[in-house]
Amino acid sequence: MNWIWVVLILFWTGGFAWVVDNARTALRTRHQRKMERLEATKQERLALEAQNQPPEPVCGCTHHLAKHDKQGHCHEQVETPVAWDENKKPLRYEAARCNCQQYVGPQPLSQVFAEELTDRLQ
Repeated sequence: MNWIWVVLILFWTGGFAWVVDNARTALRTRHQRKMERLEATKQERLALEAQNQPPEPVCGCTHHLAKHDKQGHCHEQVETPVAWDENKKPLRYEAARCNCQQYVGPQPLSQVFAEELTDRLQ
């Protein structure tokens, strides 16, 4: 019977509110940490998938090598500004040909030659 009085005294003094508040805070923190772990796992998986991909041959103009001809001219259409406001911000754009001239991306492995690093003296 004494424990009923202890429970009533805790209830009257707001002790249950303190317990409930601490439990909610603990559950919220646990949820946030679980979401952070899930996001970290997702980022790790995406990084591993990206690691296994070969590098994309991309020009300095950010277009793929397939958009360039043998002379290095880009054939992609881009938006170029044709009208500006008083703060020199573009107001209107028109389609134009990309004016980059050469490919500066990574060299494909078939074009790279590496000599042997060690001599075999056997």
